[in-house]
Amino acid sequence: MDAHLNKAGLSKGHRRTTSDIEFRDAMRKDAQSALNKELSKLLMTSPEGMQQRVKKEFEEFENLFGRFLRESGPSVEWDKMKLLAPESIKKYNHLPSPGTKDMKDLLNQLVVIKLNGGLGTSMGCTGPKSAIQVRNELTFLDLNVQQIEHLNKMYDVDVPLVLMNSFNTDEDTQKILRKYSQIKVSIFTFNQSRYPRINRDTLMPVPLSFSEETLEGWYPPGHGDVYYSFYNSGLLDKFISEGKKYIFVSNIDNMGATVDLNILNFLLGTQESTASEFVMEVTDKTRADVKGGTLIEYDGKLRLLELAQVPSDHVDEFKSVSKFKIFNTNNLWISLAAMKRVILDETLHMEIILNPKTLDNGMNVIQLETAVGAAIKSFDRAVGINVPRSRFLPVKTTSDLLIVMSNLYALKTGALEMSPKRSFPTVPLVKLGHQFSKVKDFLHRFASIPDLLELDHLTVAGDVNFGKNVSLRGTVIIIANHGEKIDIPMGSILENKIVSGNLRILDH
Repeated sequence: MDAHLNKAGLSKGHRRTTSDIEFRDAMRKDAQSALNKELSKLLMTSPEGMQQRVKKEFEEFENLFGRFLRESGPSVEWDKMKLLAPESIKKYNHLPSPGTKDMKDLLNQLVVIKLNGGLGTSMGCTGPKSAIQVRNELTFLDLNVQQIEHLNKMYDVDVPLVLMNSFNTDEDTQKILRKYSQIKVSIFTFNQSRYPRINRDTLMPVPLSFSEETLEGWYPPGHGDVYYSFYNSGLLDKFISEGKKYIFVSNIDNMGATVDLNILNFLLGTQESTASEFVMEVTDKTRADVKGGTLIEYDGKLRLLELAQVPSDHVDEFKSVSKFKIFNTNNLWISLAAMKRVILDETLHMEIILNPKTLDNGMNVIQLETAVGAAIKSFDRAVGINVPRSRFLPVKTTSDLLIVMSNLYALKTGALEMSPKRSFPTVPLVKLGHQFSKVKDFLHRFASIPDLLELDHLTVAGDVNFGKNVSLRGTVIIIANHGEKIDIPMGSILENKIVSGNLRILDH
């Protein structure tokens, strides 16, 4: 037998490898088949009138699960990856501004989508993150609505604001939206999909039914779901029929993601046959952004490279600020017609993000997610535009919240503008300890938000409280050791200081 195998060009090693492959293939088929059966049972428990929608979502989930079983390891062969030439990324300051008479026509072809699926739990809040107050008792959602209202009034247009909610945020968001009934903004909502979490050990769906008791068994599958959910909602076809050409997609907590007429003019100011179908706003990477996704050339296409796709022996290289100089802001401009085409042609492809979780009962589960920017490779004539850092102002933590609440920024018609009194345009690096991580605790520890106009770096750790009218300048480090408490007196000016122990203030 061995002689026969060797004659056929196979060895014992090859035979074992073939056997391993066949074994894995059989396991995958069994896992896919078992999952499909469980999803069919789940479908029967879906609420009346929702079965058609749930059936579509489950079909998309089955495709994602099938890919998860087949694909393993980093999705990028490092040697095939090419760095982009500097001219491949367009510079924002080279974009021409539209003429005043063109602005109305440009805006009438735009739809704004805000990703509103996240909860505020990481900052100690219940309900949608967009309901957290940011400035002057106004929430993320208030400020986004105000931005669009100002745009519509200024140019006498009707740019619609569309919110992609999740099953976690939809009910609360709908209640909040009632207060905008007198405001000149057409607001639409649609829900991203609701996928079942998968038991890591059995690869079976966690929920047994759609009942409220099993809510922990479900998850929204990342913002990459915007394509299918927007299409399935009917809104994509609606806006195309109304003559809309592009959507501007961004995170609702990015206070820098405002509608930009120069970028819109770049998209609509060229012939349709040569216009970009997908624009990703990127900005210069700093050491605080080393984990952010970047753009590369791969197989002749522009592609988003995320940390999870990088082979382990190249992670340090990926994090290099000198090699990979830009990162994705998740501000995206996408052709509506092209979006419909890639969905119907089934050419839309995004890498799977594997997100492991542990449920309250101790069960280890996995979530299969996708990122909206990863679809860039599925579109024609995609480009990156290097925008000013001011267009990337996310609020993920209370450290970020301190910055946007401070006098570094002024609030103008829903948008934050950096104070002209700031002598340089970069944002200070702020690191607040876990005692500040919840919004309630954060607000309790600041009698008023300090003056940060001349701040470069702030680190605070331990039981620290700030009095009113404190000014922080240069580099300030405040550390209260375990069992100690530091109260920064009202009116203090700390410039290049280290504060530790029982309020010992040292020059830095």
